[in-house]
Amino acid sequence: MLILVLGIVVFLGVHSLTAFRETRTGLIERFGAGPFKGIYSLAALAGFALIVWGFSRYRAEGLIIMWTPPTWTRHLTIALMWFAFVALACINPAPGRIRGWLRHPVLVAVKVWALAHLLANGDAGGMLLFGSFLAWAVFDRIAVKKRGDMGARRITSFTRADAIALGAGTLAYVAVMVLHPVLFGVAVIGR
Repeated sequence: MLILVLGIVVFLGVHSLTAFRETRTGLIERFGAGPFKGIYSLAALAGFALIVWGFSRYRAEGLIIMWTPPTWTRHLTIALMWFAFVALACINPAPGRIRGWLRHPVLVAVKVWALAHLLANGDAGGMLLFGSFLAWAVFDRIAVKKRGDMGARRITSFTRADAIALGAGTLAYVAVMVLHPVLFGVAVIGR
């Protein structure tokens, strides 16, 4: 599980630089914007690869069960994941009612994804992985608010961007539901 922990630290550590504005600015001034983005991207990719490798090794060695989630939590997870995919699809900067309601749609998507998976997984590795991402997303949302970034502006009517987010989010949701056993080794329905 050490590889998983290292991956989480690297991936979320790199993504936490956004919250530490002075450190981030200092690094950009020291290395330049282009090299900073390159190093940031490589570190994030390395962290992600370590998470995938570490979690797959953890699962292969046997899950450490902490609690057994009730069946209803899996149903709730399935419903929450549709919302997470729609939120993630609001990444398009075009104004939309959903994007404005969420303010920071990617952070909302990460929080919902992590919470949903915490509800459905009672093993130590899953709790570590999803709990870390949930804690990071809450931390980052607080940091964003403290620096005065209110996110997407609110509008009163639905737009084309909302239709695209609903359609793209739903398509991605269905694709991941179908491919979840292949991609992650766990069947969503019927397990």
